[in-house]
Amino acid sequence: MSDAYKKAGVNLEAGYESVERIKKHVASTMRIGAMDIFGDFGGSFDLSELNYKKPVLVSGTDGVGTKLKLAFEMNIHDTIGIDAVAMCVNDILTQGAEPLFFLDYIACGKNDPAQIEAIVKGVSEGSKMSGAALLGGETAEMPGFYQDGEYDIAGFAVGVVEKDERVTKANVKPGDKIIGLPSSGVHSNGFSLVRHIIKEQGLDFHTTYEGFDKPLGEVLLTPTEIYVQEVLALLKEVKVNAMAHITGGGFFENVPRMLSGNLGAKFDQSTWKKPTVFPFLQEKAGISDKEMFTVFNMGVGYMIVVDPSVADRALSLLPKASLIGEITETGKVEIE
Repeated sequence: MSDAYKKAGVNLEAGYESVERIKKHVASTMRIGAMDIFGDFGGSFDLSELNYKKPVLVSGTDGVGTKLKLAFEMNIHDTIGIDAVAMCVNDILTQGAEPLFFLDYIACGKNDPAQIEAIVKGVSEGSKMSGAALLGGETAEMPGFYQDGEYDIAGFAVGVVEKDERVTKANVKPGDKIIGLPSSGVHSNGFSLVRHIIKEQGLDFHTTYEGFDKPLGEVLLTPTEIYVQEVLALLKEVKVNAMAHITGGGFFENVPRMLSGNLGAKFDQSTWKKPTVFPFLQEKAGISDKEMFTVFNMGVGYMIVVDPSVADRALSLLPKASLIGEITETGKVEIE
């Protein structure tokens, strides 16, 4: 143990304890192709173990944003890791990619082994939900950079898809149907606005407001849905023309990412149920529908575009989904 390093604010022994605590969580995520070399300088994955003829690797990276402030406030740290995984694997899923492995990066002011274990437990849960191996990561103790008890987390996911089966927007056409998969709530985007509303309206994270069955902070910490398993199962049965993960920028920023040329999309918001948290925030802050759909997912976390001839089949395979809209030639995103 380096006494000088400890005096500088870095506790190597706490770091060693954190590693021991997280080993079992990491081990629980192993899958075919993952090579068991915990503690090495790099994680390895044997792509030859998988039955892909022309594999294309699809990668994505993301963080959790200021949702972390709620985790600090509520002292709940075992769901944030799920968010970190979800934000990455849902992104690469839009190309039809099967997640293979995930890497995480945690930076903190002071290494608290119990807190680190809770975070990595969530990362492990998210990895298992998506079928990805937690292949490695880094925990950086940075005294003076983060306040004690606070941290940041980011992740990186790699998936694979057959070259000829990769989902792009090339086949989207007017009249195609848009299927929406429900979100669990705010997910991991728009929390700067959420926190502003909470502060401006004098709301309390620890209070259970009318319409909720738990404190507001816990409602907002509900982890991001991971859509991997149901979407991969759908892709085996139905031709999908495009997909979108509804993250930061809501409908107006993310829907155009699955369109090309002069195509647009028209939605009927009466066709899906919005989690209570959205009308609650909208009413408290007096925000317009357009602004809500510009910032939040508004109850739709993931979208799938299919030909009208297979829409009913797709919906039968996605029991939680709804038919929420249609591709148009307007070049605009319209919400009625």
